[in-house]
Amino acid sequence: MDKITLAHGAGGNASKNLINKIFKKYFSNKTLDALDDAAVLKISGLKAAFSTDSFVINPIFFNGGDIGKLSVCGTINDISMMGATPAAMSAAAIIEEGFPLKDLERIAKSMSVAAKNAGVEIVTGDTKVVKKGEADGIFINTSAIGVIKNGVNLSGKNAKSGDKIIVSGNIAEHGISIMLSRDNFGFKNNIKSDCACLNGLTGGILKVCPNVHVLRDPTRGGVAATLNEIAESSNVGIIIDAKSVPVAKEVAAICRVLGFDPLYIANEGKLLSIQSAADTVKVLNACQKNKLGKNAKVIAEVVNSPKGVWVKTASGALRKVLNSDMEQLPRIC
Repeated sequence: MDKITLAHGAGGNASKNLINKIFKKYFSNKTLDALDDAAVLKISGLKAAFSTDSFVINPIFFNGGDIGKLSVCGTINDISMMGATPAAMSAAAIIEEGFPLKDLERIAKSMSVAAKNAGVEIVTGDTKVVKKGEADGIFINTSAIGVIKNGVNLSGKNAKSGDKIIVSGNIAEHGISIMLSRDNFGFKNNIKSDCACLNGLTGGILKVCPNVHVLRDPTRGGVAATLNEIAESSNVGIIIDAKSVPVAKEVAAICRVLGFDPLYIANEGKLLSIQSAADTVKVLNACQKNKLGKNAKVIAEVVNSPKGVWVKTASGALRKVLNSDMEQLPRIC
């Protein structure tokens, strides 16, 4: 394969290979090579998280949000997963000639509301306009920086045997919502994207348990890709209890009809928390006290062996959860 495909942006094996063979080949350094959700920097005695993300979602308006809200929430969530309190963010837009001004204002307003709710200001930005046909409406890039409190040390490399894994709520709602917004399947449904800023939820978790080992938001590739990344980074195994994974009935029904596994579907307002078994109850309680974590469940445990990610089925058998080799739903973020 000598050309970029949609799979290279899907967060699975193709994305990992692209990063390792091209970007790490030329950009490699100790900070980047951690491959966490955000870079952790030490600046004049302060420990900070810094992250950037680009948003190309189609459609730009969907049930539960739009590209503007998503661009703020996605980047705030990246630095929040490192335990940072967001301090400031940037926003840059590439806009196609002919894009309606009323839609641009609607998007800007949505970004403003999301940033205000997250307690962060958009302090710098950029605008570029390209000829009609050279883009698809609007693409947005956002970056954010935030301060990490002393004693907090989160990384995908920190999972240990015996740890428990919590998911903060029902999975797969964002990806299914986008799919239904995009295609005319004829399903009558009330499924909304879970798009939300999670810094309030992470703050509540770290308040009761500052020594959480890993926080991650399972976006592209869903829970399956995220747990595979963590298992590889930490050189451990992860066993998911299938019956404990929360999935809304409506989402589960659509996944069954279309042949999708909810574990592989993207989320934009959920997190995975990995901590010691002794700390799990207080983290779970902290999640459930927040409206964004009210459906939190313990779904998995970390083991030394077997390596990789597995699902324990109803019969007690283990089924391997492979990293995806292809894109199920392109342009979902």
